Amino acid sequence: MSIVDQALPERETKARLKSSKWHLHPGVRTGDQLTLGERAADHMRNGMGSWTFVFLFLGAMVFWVALNSVFKLGSPVSSGTKGFDPYPYILLNLVLSTMAGLQAAALLIAAKRADAISSEIAVHTLKNTESDRELLQENTELTRVVKTHTDLLEELHAHVTAISEHLGLTAGRFPPEQPRGPAAS
Repeated sequence: MSIVDQALPERETKARLKSSKWHLHPGVRTGDQLTLGERAADHMRNGMGSWTFVFLFLGAMVFWVALNSVFKLGSPVSSGTKGFDPYPYILLNLVLSTMAGLQAAALLIAAKRADAISSEIAVHTLKNTESDRELLQENTELTRVVKTHTDLLEELHAHVTAISEHLGLTAGRFPPEQPRGPAAS
């Protein structure tokens, strides 16, 4: 676990993991860099792929069937007519078929946009990987040079130590100096 994860409370960490941050990736175009069609595809994907859309759609279907049933069964408003879309709800079927066709196209556009995002991230990652590979090769070469210099330094240190020990042994073999002066007699 990283230091950042340890510093954040658990709730904030979970919220951070749940939220999508793909738009912050440096390899992904966002905002004004996108075409009108790409922005529309993103909005459509975000709208149609939400629970809000599902519940609104189900509510519209219930409203359609309930409204048509009220008109069919007769009410003070309808005066017993058959309703605007009698069973088997042919107009509803037409609306749903049209909507399904449009949703399929929208989902294909959104999938194409998601594929483009994945491609942009992959290209960015490939460039980073190549850059990392170059840095690793440079680091390996520098490590090899440092190792060579370290080996030479150790060899030099061994020679200096050997010379020092040799000088120390031979320095003790010189005869002591004779005192000079009147006290020598």
